[in-house]
Amino acid sequence: MQRPQKTSADGWPQRDRLETEGYAGACSPVFTEMEQRGGISLIDKVVDINNLFNACKKVKANKGAPGVDGMTVEELFGHVAKYRDHLIRKLKDGSYEPLPVKRVEIPKPDGSKRKLGIPSVRDRMVQQAIYQVIGKLIDPHFSEMSFGFRPKRNQHQAINQSMAYYEQGYRVVVDCDLKSYFDTINHQKLMEYLKEFISDKIVLKLIWKFLKSGILEGGLISPTEEGAPQGGVLSPLLSNIYLHQLDKELERRGHKFVRFADDFCIYVKSRRAGERVLESISRFLEDELKLTVNQKKSQVGSPVKLKFLGFCLHPTGKGVGCRAHHSAKKRFQAKLKSITKRNRPGSFEKIVKEINEVTVGWINYYGIGLMKTYIRSLAQWLNHRLRQMIWKRWKKALTKYRQLCRLGIWNEEAWKVANSRKGYWRVSMSETLHKAIKTETLIKWGLKDLNHLYERRYLSY
Repeated sequence: MQRPQKTSADGWPQRDRLETEGYAGACSPVFTEMEQRGGISLIDKVVDINNLFNACKKVKANKGAPGVDGMTVEELFGHVAKYRDHLIRKLKDGSYEPLPVKRVEIPKPDGSKRKLGIPSVRDRMVQQAIYQVIGKLIDPHFSEMSFGFRPKRNQHQAINQSMAYYEQGYRVVVDCDLKSYFDTINHQKLMEYLKEFISDKIVLKLIWKFLKSGILEGGLISPTEEGAPQGGVLSPLLSNIYLHQLDKELERRGHKFVRFADDFCIYVKSRRAGERVLESISRFLEDELKLTVNQKKSQVGSPVKLKFLGFCLHPTGKGVGCRAHHSAKKRFQAKLKSITKRNRPGSFEKIVKEINEVTVGWINYYGIGLMKTYIRSLAQWLNHRLRQMIWKRWKKALTKYRQLCRLGIWNEEAWKVANSRKGYWRVSMSETLHKAIKTETLIKWGLKDLNHLYERRYLSY
């Protein structure tokens, strides 16, 4: 009599889970041997139980909102476990049909909105399974100057390359802006470029179906004639494949360039050369790749003034560094100002936690730049904001008096300040409140020291 199969907490059958955890190490020699014989196709690798299991884990770890069918990432393992054989069969014969992508819009810093597509959780898992197989085959063919959406590559490496060009004498940058790049990728051309790397017809057919799956917006489903929706697992790889043609053209012409996804800069030695390059590359992008160049945002100028990935270059006596662009600083301060509004609800501990999440993330990214003076002044301003908020929350004069005394202020001074008719901001700048709520006190209450965060990040870079 066969025993009933146990199921783990995440819904994946326990026997299958145990098998898959040791599958890669045990079977990799077999895969290698079969590949050498030509006995295994890409689609067989995609539907391999170990690959599907890892794709499920990745999608669940990435979390994310449900798609049009309402399935959550927590339900994914159970769904795949139940319909695994049916799913594998449909993937192998190419009859798998993805659901439409749910369209959402998020605001951009310039006031416009960025359109994102949310595929269903199951479709994200299938895309992840395809990506895990084809990504490692395609990525080695990309240009060394391409840094976006690639393993072990990031924005800071792109900025380092920009600084290297500047030190070599390339002091003029061509900043070419693509208008709605992800939404304007030509499907036919993309598939042609993809066939340079992949010959498996079933995998190509599945990718084509994902591109043509449609968009659900306002309760209506519309067909997708072009574009790769931002939010799809395959979209970053497909976007790199498409712009790989641009990389090859720039390398053929001998240009110095850096690209991160659809943000790219070309470095030349004179403004006249830059204007000539901008014109010719714009023509290539529009004629050959069928993309739209935003003429209003595209420009030729100095990398010291024009931003790339949120940074500007910053030449010093010791060499070339970088700094956060003023627009990035402005958005950062606006975010902190919103969090520390004096009339906002929530406990002080919750507010400090929000501040720390914002400051740690911002400094981890921009902290490689030169901005010690800026961070010092920002920390002082932020501490004033917090003192102002605390002062307002104490409300009554008697409460203010007691709190000041508790924090070490003499009775007479505490009573005088507690009964002050000055505004909250003016009192927050007073010597008395500085003595009562020192920077060390705010740090003791949970606030992370901006100066310490910056020094640690800058020195570790």
